[in-house]
This record gives sequence, structure tokens and C-alpha cells, in this order.
Amino acid sequence: MAKENSAFMKPLTVSADLAAVVGKGPMPRSEVVKAIWIYIKKNNLQDPSNKRNIVADANLKKVFGGKAVVNMFEMTKLVSKHLS
Repeated sequence: MAKENSAFMKPLTVSADLAAVVGKGPMPRSEVVKAIWIYIKKNNLQDPSNKRNIVADANLKKVFGGKAVVNMFEMTKLVSKHLS
């Protein structure tokens, strides 16, 4: 039986900019990513021609360092800057 990775499930502090998207923390990184995807799908922020790209609204631009379009792999790196 696999042991849970406690570092992965550790609640992290969420920055104010990220909290505007995912809600108040602390929360584990996995929950933050899940909440971001819920926000993206709810607000129809995926590029229709390339679903791997996220078109940022005003809230996500703050999280993405001002970038208007971010791919899903880059998103994880940018979100990490808002967790401590």
C-alpha cells in the first residue's frame, strides 16, 4: 500500500491575488490546481482552438504575472509563486 505524500497534501498559504480565484487558504497544492481549473471552465477561459492555453481574465492576469495567455504547463509554475 502506497504511503501518502504528506508534503504534497500540506496546506499552503494562498496569496491575496490567488485567493481571488481559488478562495481563502490555506489549502494543499492539489486543491489549488483543482480550484483554478474549476474557475477556468466556469468562466470559459480556455482557448477554443488550443485547449492547452488559458486566456487570462483580470483575476488570472495577477496570478500569471500580467500574461494574457498561458499554457497549462506554465500555469503550474506561475501559481507556485503565490503559494508559501
